[in-house]
Amino acid sequence: MNSDSLSEDVLSLHREIRRLRKSLSELTPPLFVLLKRRGFRIYKREPADDLLLPEKRFLDDYYETLKKYSFRLFLRDVIKHQAFFTPALVTRYATAAVTEEYIAYLRKVGLVVPLGDGFQLVPGPIKSFGETLEWFVAEIFRREFATEAMWGVRFKRPKVGGDYDLIAKVDGSILYMEIKSSPPKQIYQNEIAAFFDRVGDLAPEISIFFVDTELRMKDKIVPMFEEEWRGRKRESPEIVRMEKELFQIQDRLFIVNAKDSIAANIEKVLIWYFRKAGAS
Repeated sequence: MNSDSLSEDVLSLHREIRRLRKSLSELTPPLFVLLKRRGFRIYKREPADDLLLPEKRFLDDYYETLKKYSFRLFLRDVIKHQAFFTPALVTRYATAAVTEEYIAYLRKVGLVVPLGDGFQLVPGPIKSFGETLEWFVAEIFRREFATEAMWGVRFKRPKVGGDYDLIAKVDGSILYMEIKSSPPKQIYQNEIAAFFDRVGDLAPEISIFFVDTELRMKDKIVPMFEEEWRGRKRESPEIVRMEKELFQIQDRLFIVNAKDSIAANIEKVLIWYFRKAGAS
């Protein structure tokens, strides 16, 4: 068998897996029913006030462009200087040539317009990149893994509040994912505590703490998890490195970053979880 035939076989297998996952998803109760069974009723979900999205006809291409880490960093700078920016103001994380391409792309999809000797973001005001990132990760679950997913979910809970950034149904299991668009240095202990509180309240089968960064997680994020465990339990579970900057706790809770690919890292989490679940 030649390499082309093998590649086609692998693609066919991936398509078949996605088809089977979609069929299984249709046969199991919808996500809102799984949540209702646990006493969770959706109060609000997927607010659109801060979304930075183009017209529907550009969404597929925009989704693919968001896979580039440099483009996501570029968008953060555009939002920061949304009233007026020049290429020099948004060229921190890419070359000048790539930045010019990104600006041209945003003009093409109607998200920026010329203003004087610079540019202005058309939708607005946009407070942060957070909601757009949540939308994008939810789209990854829907498009790449054929799963039902919702973002920016809020419940009326007596003790544990706040938004659940993303909740998905994966083969009948509930997955909760906290999504941080800020770099590790801007993430604080109270945010880790809030994540633990939501995990304890919802009791999802899979929990993921995701930071959209290519920086090391071991330097700050992992120690904050260790500190939080120590404050809650006498015996802290071991935080185990899966590979690179991907970590797991008891095969159910995962700490991941965006190095290489968000979708690839989510896939590694799911593979790890289901292999361990199947072996137990």
